[in-house]
Amino acid sequence: MPHSQTSRTVEILSDARYVQAESPRWDGRDGSLAWIDMATGSLHRGRIAHGRIVPETAVVVGAQIGAPIPLAEPGAGWLVGVDRRVVHVSDDGIVSALTGDIAGTGDYMNDGGGDPSGRFWVGSQSMPRDPHCTLWSIEPDGTPVARLGGVTVSNGLAFDRTGSTLYYIDTLPHRSIEAFDVAPDGQLSNRRTVCRVDGGNPDGMAIDRDGMLWVAVWDAAEVRRYSPDGVLLESIALPATRPTAVVLVDTLLVITTASIGIAEPTEADGALLGVRVEVGGEPAFPWRGTPATVHDAGTVAGEAAL
Repeated sequence: MPHSQTSRTVEILSDARYVQAESPRWDGRDGSLAWIDMATGSLHRGRIAHGRIVPETAVVVGAQIGAPIPLAEPGAGWLVGVDRRVVHVSDDGIVSALTGDIAGTGDYMNDGGGDPSGRFWVGSQSMPRDPHCTLWSIEPDGTPVARLGGVTVSNGLAFDRTGSTLYYIDTLPHRSIEAFDVAPDGQLSNRRTVCRVDGGNPDGMAIDRDGMLWVAVWDAAEVRRYSPDGVLLESIALPATRPTAVVLVDTLLVITTASIGIAEPTEADGALLGVRVEVGGEPAFPWRGTPATVHDAGTVAGEAAL
């Protein structure tokens, strides 16, 4: 299929504008939507109704919030990567540590997501930019396992439905989508480049039911759909310069955006946007653990530098 830049209708879904909205998640437990604002350290939840996002709750989790993942059981809350660790956020807004500090001093947790086995994969990013960070998996027993070293800015990741392939973006320095084979125990192997992303910085990523990859491209004012072998299938032009991440809520592609660093933001910068597409997605894979077991940094397992 040849690449095309489409003129799909892009709607503004949110009344609110965020400094750096990120990491949207479709919650399969109740059909709600979660997202974060990195700049305010807050986790937001709401619902899509009549073509709009209706906000319901917002919890300040920490200074540098990364990515959320729902727990499997209804009412069990969320795990969130924040600052240098992973925390549990209950449905009534109580924040408690699940791990100790696992990111390095001066670094902080960034994007992440689940796999079909119930792990929470979350990576850190470095400040200043240097390839010394890590992609972790938080096992269902709460143990953080270092899966990939040498990371600079850990961003979008998506597992295929079998969990045997991980698609991953370390935005810098190569601005590429990569893929890994995933063993049943979570070990990564066969690292390869799917494609380079030109014209901007690849950020958050989602996978649709056909196994195609949707990627938000920061500073390109686009989201793009790629095949698993790196063919650019479609680009959707956006009214916001800095899309940060995407999620498929069935056939509604929801796009978070940022207004940070934009001298004269437009109406769409910092909003949550929506585009109807033909092939939908599934709810987020949940974390299949319980938050009762709290680990410290001494429980870190397995270093990897693939």
